[in-house]
Amino acid sequence: MRELSPLALARKAGQLALSKKGFDVKILKLKSLSSICDYFVITSGEADIHVNAIANAVEDGLYEEGVKPVHKEGKSAGNWVLLDYIDVVVHIFYEPTRQFYSLEKLWGDAPVENIRD
Repeated sequence: MRELSPLALARKAGQLALSKKGFDVKILKLKSLSSICDYFVITSGEADIHVNAIANAVEDGLYEEGVKPVHKEGKSAGNWVLLDYIDVVVHIFYEPTRQFYSLEKLWGDAPVENIRD
């Protein structure tokens, strides 16, 4: 099994989010801006159950690639699930929660790649 580069992992996570009807999927390229990680993947769901379905699809799909998160949180609440893959952090939001925290504005200097079908 080949190892995914951080960008390939971020793109795969974005595609997996789309496979469960996640919307407004974006990759923020943080590599040159922060030591937190190389990429944020951000997507939205329409309800807590939808957010959890997207999170499960991302986690399961990346597990099939041999990649496991080192940390995950938020699944019990369903407003914001975070999956930490060290170089890539996946944020799956209930849309109003995403608007409230506005990570895209917080990291406004980051180049953005939109993921579409």
